[in-house]
Parts: sequence; structure tokens; C-alpha cells
Amino acid sequence: MGFNLENLGQWSDEKEFKVEADRAKAYAAATNDDVPSHAGGEIAPPIFAVVPVWEAMGSATAQVVSPDVLPMVVHGEQDITFHRPIRPGSVLLSKAAPVGVHVKPSGTTVVAKTETRDEGGTLVNEQYFTTFIRGVSEGDSKGEAAPDHKFPEEVRTGDPVATVTQQIDSDQTFRYSDASGDLMPMHLDEDFARSVGLPGIIIHGLCTMAFTSHAVIKGVCEGDTERLKRLAVRFSRPVLPGQQITTTIWDAGERDGRKVYAFETVNPDGDLVIKDGLAEVS
Repeated sequence: MGFNLENLGQWSDEKEFKVEADRAKAYAAATNDDVPSHAGGEIAPPIFAVVPVWEAMGSATAQVVSPDVLPMVVHGEQDITFHRPIRPGSVLLSKAAPVGVHVKPSGTTVVAKTETRDEGGTLVNEQYFTTFIRGVSEGDSKGEAAPDHKFPEEVRTGDPVATVTQQIDSDQTFRYSDASGDLMPMHLDEDFARSVGLPGIIIHGLCTMAFTSHAVIKGVCEGDTERLKRLAVRFSRPVLPGQQITTTIWDAGERDGRKVYAFETVNPDGDLVIKDGLAEVS
């Protein structure tokens, strides 16, 4: 089960995406996002950034992963740097490339990177999409690693700056699939989900990340989306429809003139569903 390392660094052609207000508002509604600028369609929710690049991210991974391994791929991490917000009416140009393969004893991570620009060529956001293939630990490593966002344990000595509890709805996956374009059957088909060892339908990881984004915006950005400059997470455990999740945020100091916050998200049993959460705020 080798990897096509010769494809690392090969960027896709740019794909154009017109941002429609109804699509942005639908994404906010599909993630229970009631930040006024998102719900009203003034600014697209931060994690809407994955919508224009969703197919390109998957294609970039497929460039280096052999077809017999692709069904074993799971979404491990997502890291988004926001240079400017996405506004309805804008036209975006996005491209993606696989940039790293890293073989470890427990499995292999594959890192893809995307860049999204506006029509004038100004960078709107950059994303690292990291997938994990458990049990595949043969072959060579090569290329770029995703930026580090490991949770700094020392922050636990201080009190959290915010704690936000949110309700996941029973129909969340169906609404999110429609708004995002992610139609993977583990999120929509109970029988399929059980056939691959899951307890049933699970919430999309990026939907959970979207919930954490508006927890951060409300908790430490005073509701101002434009202050959020980076959001990174590691998906630790599936979230189930109907569950509540709680995100706890700690002050992690400053970096390059920005405030840095570390956060974690747990399910009702206290199990981590998001770990190594990092937010950088202007």
C-alpha cells in the first residue's frame, strides 16, 4: 500500500466559486450559528471556507493515496488561517495540493493544503486538511507537516475564560450535508454507519468545528467574526445527533501580536470530541 510521493506539491487548477447569500445563510442555519452577521448573510460563517474547496481537498488526498486505501481514510485535523472574511457576492478562486505524507507506527497522515483568493488575487484563507489512515505504516515519509497546534497543558493552571454548551440536533447531519455538499454515507445512513463499526450516524467533523467556531467568536471575540484569524482542531471522537457538546477556552498568551486561546470540546460523558483546539484572535 504505497503512496504516490511524486505527486506531492502538485497544485490543482483553480476552481471558481460564487458566494451566494442564501448558501452562506443556509450554512449558518445548518450549524445552529446565530451570530447576527452570519445568520443575516452579511458575512459567511468562518468554517464556510471549506465549502469552495471541499472537492479539491479530497482530490488532493487521492493524488497520493492508492484507491485500495481510500476507504480507510478518516479526517484527523483541520487548520484554517483567515486573512479576510468571505462575503456573499464575492467570487473565489481556490486550489489544492497534497503536501506531505508521514508514516508512523500507528498509521499514516496525509496533509493537503488549500489556498483561496478573491478575483483580484488577494489571499482570503489557507487551510491544512490532515487525514489519517490507521494501520497503514509502510513506505517512506516526505514533505510538509501541518502547523503545530498542540494543547499547552500549562494553561490548565488558570481558570477558563469561557465555557460554551451547545445542542446538536437530531437532524443536524442532513441539514449540514445539504448546506456543505458533504454527502458521505456515515453521516446519512444508519445501516452504513453501523457496517463500518460506528454506533450509528455521526456528526460531520467540520460541522462540529463550525460549532466551536461560533463558541470562540462569542466567548473571546465579542461576537466579531473578523477578529478570528486562525482556528485549528484535532477530531478526537465522533459526536452523535442529539448530544450536547461543551467547549472550554483558556487564555494561552500572545503570538505575533495576536491573542492565542486553547480549547477543548467534550460530549455529555466528558469524552473529548475536539482536542488540541487553537484560536488566534486579533
